Amino acid sequence: MKLITSPYNSLYKELKLLATRSQTRRKMGKSLLDGIHLAESYLQHYGFPALCVASETALLNAEAAALIARCEAGGVQCVAFPDAQFNVFSQVEHGVGLLFVVDTPQFAAPAALTQSAVLLDNLQDPGNLGSILRSAAAAGIKQIYCSSGTVHAWSPKVLRAGMGAHFLLHIFENVDLLEVVASAQIPVLATSSYAQKSVFQADLKAPVAWLFGHEGQGVAEDLLAQASQQVVIPHLGEMESLNVAAAAAICFFEQVRQTQS
Repeated sequence: MKLITSPYNSLYKELKLLATRSQTRRKMGKSLLDGIHLAESYLQHYGFPALCVASETALLNAEAAALIARCEAGGVQCVAFPDAQFNVFSQVEHGVGLLFVVDTPQFAAPAALTQSAVLLDNLQDPGNLGSILRSAAAAGIKQIYCSSGTVHAWSPKVLRAGMGAHFLLHIFENVDLLEVVASAQIPVLATSSYAQKSVFQADLKAPVAWLFGHEGQGVAEDLLAQASQQVVIPHLGEMESLNVAAAAAICFFEQVRQTQS
């Protein structure tokens, strides 16, 4: 494995840009998978990365060393940096010191919604998006549609919150949700605190598309008007509403409950 120590090295400069600038990641079509768990998930579901990057400390860690050896055996370029330089790339505190550079997965969106999916309108918080992706994957939902105003699904914070869910999903970004809803061949259910029908009363035995909106403003009015149905999650406490990631998880697993009953 090559050890790079110069801050003027071209690869160091490129990795620094990838780590610190979302625009660079999007332009290059690359994502950074920071940490052992994401690296292992990628190897399991996609195969080898474009590049394996380690800190000097990681070379002394048995788990990290095994992943590096696996990558080297697969012909992957592997490089190491002194810890201080590696920490410029990593946002994980007290991590092992290993990351993958991968080509951001791209999928062609289907012509119409025919299977259960999640539609996200202007969702802003990376933690919420990552949690929704994780819940969707756990519930067996595979398609995620993100509006242009939704946080980038492959940002480091979303990837960490998703805990490997990204590699079980087809994620479509910069989508015109009005077009998706208009072409849907399955019901589109939007959550709204003003809805009269409870999510527990909805028929979820067949595929549905779930529509969730901005953390503060909810689903945009024009989208809400196009939804097949609006549902509310009833609650007994005095809180006005649930966090969108919590609401999504309830919806997904009510669908799981109904399909398995």
